[in-house]
Amino acid sequence: MTLSAIRGARIFDGETWHDDAALVVSGGQVTAIVAEAEIPADAELVSSGGGILVPGFVDLQVNGGGGVMLNDQPTVEGLRTICSAQARFGTTALLPTLITDTRETTAAVVAAGRQAVAQGMPGFAGLHLEGPHLSLARKGAHDPALIRPMDAADLDLLLSCRDVFPAMMITVAPENVTEDQVSRLAAAGFVVSLGHTDAGFDTVERYAKAGASTVTHLFNAMSPLGHREPGMVGAALDNGHLHAGLIADGIHVHPAAMSLALRAKQGPGRIFVVTDAMSPIGTDLTSFMLNGREILRRDGRLTLADGTLAGADIDMLASVHFLHRTLALPLEEALRMVSAYPAEAARLGQRKGALKPGYDADFVLLTDDLQMKGTWIGGAVVHQA
Repeated sequence: MTLSAIRGARIFDGETWHDDAALVVSGGQVTAIVAEAEIPADAELVSSGGGILVPGFVDLQVNGGGGVMLNDQPTVEGLRTICSAQARFGTTALLPTLITDTRETTAAVVAAGRQAVAQGMPGFAGLHLEGPHLSLARKGAHDPALIRPMDAADLDLLLSCRDVFPAMMITVAPENVTEDQVSRLAAAGFVVSLGHTDAGFDTVERYAKAGASTVTHLFNAMSPLGHREPGMVGAALDNGHLHAGLIADGIHVHPAAMSLALRAKQGPGRIFVVTDAMSPIGTDLTSFMLNGREILRRDGRLTLADGTLAGADIDMLASVHFLHRTLALPLEEALRMVSAYPAEAARLGQRKGALKPGYDADFVLLTDDLQMKGTWIGGAVVHQA
């Protein structure tokens, strides 16, 4: 196997910065970070040209990109386009996300995902099914005509995915799934996420005990924090078992609310970033269709005609900029929120989200002022700016 050493950049391994060092890669995995004077003699030298080298970004909620919505193109080609589009912004592992749709479309996406795994598609880490088992009261932009309870056929399709994908995530609402169904999915290895629900604090606590481990886009489409009924927001922050995704665009959640949540969150569960990105990412599209309804792209917002937010118009690198520059988070923490923390939430934390020996060689090269220079997946360049 070829041994490569990427040198010339300051390296962040997920915990520590390394100066005057090189990242050594072999067989698609990180071998070591070594001082430049200790680069193996047989290593192929790759010059970074300066900048910073950081762990690749991990996005657990990506509805589209490159002009493609997964709902409209539930094929292996659609998955490839989405993965490729997001790699341009540093995302090296993602869960393409199906928004509430028909049984037929859901089955097609699962079949396409199986093909993607068989082909070793760069960036594809599994699937996220956001619905259709949600609450009508908190449907957001999901088509109410397609929202329904989980039945035996739905559960059987999901359980057929056991051990197929590196990660498999499903967003459900207690209004339309039972605790037993959650337990069975969790036992099968699913990351069960609660979202699009009016469930109160006690209900969320019960479902967390049943096996739910994540909350979908914190604050959005869920019961709010109240002083007598803490709601789902309160449960997500108070329950250390729960991880929580957060859209960091300053539109879905006010910056002050983000800062408060980050200070309040009980561990070991973490708040991590998702983009909730739609098809316009990487394009100049001004509108697109979702379940037969037009979504408008204006001033950084994606909305239905009535103003309802419909996904986000942001990528992972822009999210890092927001966290670091607007919320004033240390760069190291901003980077962990887009790499290590989502990898942990998706149970990929032994392979993704850091640059340590044995981890996948997924990394991003940025300029010193955090502009894109290049993206590597499995040690191979997939994008250069």
